[in-house]
Amino acid sequence: MSKRIAIVGTGPTGIYTFQQLMALGEPLSVTLFEKGDRAGIGMPYSPETASRSMLANIASIEIPPVVIPYLDWLEEQAPARLASYGLDAEDLDDRQFTPRLLLGEYFRDQLLSLVEQARGAGHQVEIREATEVHDIIAAEAGLMLPTSAGNDAGPYDRVVLATGHDFPDEDEATRSYFPSPWSGLIDAHIPAVRVGIMGTSLSSIDAAMAVVNQHGRFRRKEGELRFDGAPDGLHITLMSRSGILPEADFYCPIPYEPLAVMTEAAVAACLSQPEPLDALFELVRAEIMQADPAFALRIGLGGLDADSFADSYFAAREAADQFRWARGNLDEVERNKAQRITVPWRYALLRMHEKVEDIVADLSDADRERLDKGLKKVFVDNYAAVPSESIRRLLALRDAGLLSVLALGEDYDLDRQQTRTVIRTGHETHVFPVFIDARGQKALTSKDLPFPSLRAALLAADQEIPEVSEDYGLVDVPGYAGRLSLGSIPYLMHDRPFVQGITACADIGAAIASGVATRRRRRLVS
Repeated sequence: MSKRIAIVGTGPTGIYTFQQLMALGEPLSVTLFEKGDRAGIGMPYSPETASRSMLANIASIEIPPVVIPYLDWLEEQAPARLASYGLDAEDLDDRQFTPRLLLGEYFRDQLLSLVEQARGAGHQVEIREATEVHDIIAAEAGLMLPTSAGNDAGPYDRVVLATGHDFPDEDEATRSYFPSPWSGLIDAHIPAVRVGIMGTSLSSIDAAMAVVNQHGRFRRKEGELRFDGAPDGLHITLMSRSGILPEADFYCPIPYEPLAVMTEAAVAACLSQPEPLDALFELVRAEIMQADPAFALRIGLGGLDADSFADSYFAAREAADQFRWARGNLDEVERNKAQRITVPWRYALLRMHEKVEDIVADLSDADRERLDKGLKKVFVDNYAAVPSESIRRLLALRDAGLLSVLALGEDYDLDRQQTRTVIRTGHETHVFPVFIDARGQKALTSKDLPFPSLRAALLAADQEIPEVSEDYGLVDVPGYAGRLSLGSIPYLMHDRPFVQGITACADIGAAIASGVATRRRRRLVS
């Protein structure tokens, strides 16, 4: 009898999990549940949460192929379709950043192709679109899924939760306040007023694009990007505690080259030291010093520690005019891309954050707090670099007099009123008739799970934060352990603070499938 598996959510995590399950070599019966109307797209890449101007923060070369690579799929598309997304068929390359909506269409096409292949190989596959799973109930025969269709689906031998990002619902938004850029902002009319956006990352830039594109348009004239047509009264303020803008994505070898100092064994050995975080920073210091001695000397790395490194790392940017720094950084990364030059310290940081994450769950609460205040900020800044075009757009808005950046500092007051949001910093008061919170995904706990029976079981097992094994299976939860895999990123962020993006989705899918295969082998042996 085929193993019965349900995958709840058909964004990238669900798709890569399905892909890896199909490679196990055993007959499966898989049901994919998607609460939206079209399976395979994923929340960040859907028309409900993105516009054609919003760019994906990942290039084709970094996207793990599903059936075919993303660039191959792009090259198969009609030139007219690409042009509708602002792409020229003659200019496609594997390091290009494309609109999020187009990436969503790729994933949908790939899912449908994968389903066709799976059925041809003898697997039973069903896609249930416009079907929301309301609960996950443990029964003797397996897990049952009550759904919005009015019936209970199941029983299933394994349920994979791949529900992806989880942001406030649209009904929490008002005409003056949006709890996230994905809470109805795309369809809302934003008047020409002062708009405050909390955050300075790509999500914040997306929110700014959603606003300005209602009032004007970007034009490229003589090689320069300009923004034309904005009415009087429109002004956008991006804000954060530090008030720094992200840097542009930089060139580096892919796949990643191995690190010289920070090996898995060296990182694991830090946990046996009296001060694990400080031992970990010694590896960070040694890696950077070996990779880029000039950079290490410039920031005084030899005299820094795990608590002072972030301050020195950000010091020059915080002191600079943000838009002048952005222009200089943009010039640098574009020059490096053209000449295929890798900046060693940037590349070292990019590769190190994945190694560091391996031991985060084993750090003490005190070390975890120190990590969050220091090294984590550096790593996030490095891997969250944004497409060059996003920086060009910010500079065009600045040149048009439509954009400013506000450093809030550590002590500020935010007062959300019925028709406006007021922010007080020191002796300054800022009033925004429209305010958008764009700080990105927050880590969620068991109490946030929308499945009552599963939520109750986790809390009864004293798991305020779900505990998962290396293959993302729940552990020590009666009725669910060995039956449910938790691949929903918001619930994994406590112990994996850097988990993000499509590559993480692919890694999660592979680990879940590996766990399914391991359990099958154990049963056969017994």
